[in-house]
Amino acid sequence: MPFSATPLEIPEVLLIEPKVFIDDRGFFMESYSKRDFEDLGLPQEFIQDNHSKSAKGVLRGLHYQKDPMSQGKLVRCIRGLILDVAVDIRKGSPTYGRSISVILSEENKKLLWVPRGFAHGFITLEDDTEVIYKVDNPYSPEHDRGIAWNDPVIGIDWPLDSPSLSAKDTNQPLLKEADNNFSYLK
Repeated sequence: MPFSATPLEIPEVLLIEPKVFIDDRGFFMESYSKRDFEDLGLPQEFIQDNHSKSAKGVLRGLHYQKDPMSQGKLVRCIRGLILDVAVDIRKGSPTYGRSISVILSEENKKLLWVPRGFAHGFITLEDDTEVIYKVDNPYSPEHDRGIAWNDPVIGIDWPLDSPSLSAKDTNQPLLKEADNNFSYLK
């Protein structure tokens, strides 16, 4: 199998490592395989790819979409370096309000699976960083929501105190005030 998947401290969030073939010409890897993702218990059908390019210090997030338009995301950094973050926002979850942070980079070629019921965000740690992520549900402006990147209850250890934010991300509510209809299912 060209992928291994490691559950993180919140076991629904997976760090996925592709098998990378490197030689003097460069490298080759599969970044997605319907069959292999099915074997890992992940969605096999993604319906949209998103691509961002950012300067160093840009923070995008924490974003999610409410049900019934929630999204699972498969995130990878194809140029540069990011600190990628997932926050459990499923009410009743034993890990509610906890976050997972991982480094994704052009060099390590790892992917992060962020399931439905989690807010997602990242900060770029190098200039001209590019991030691609697949989603399993379309973008829905009426279901689009967010949480303050610096919510003290969540306590994410961002590497910058004053990141570059969009107007949208500057004005997101705290988790306790967020419009969120996710529930933890055992």
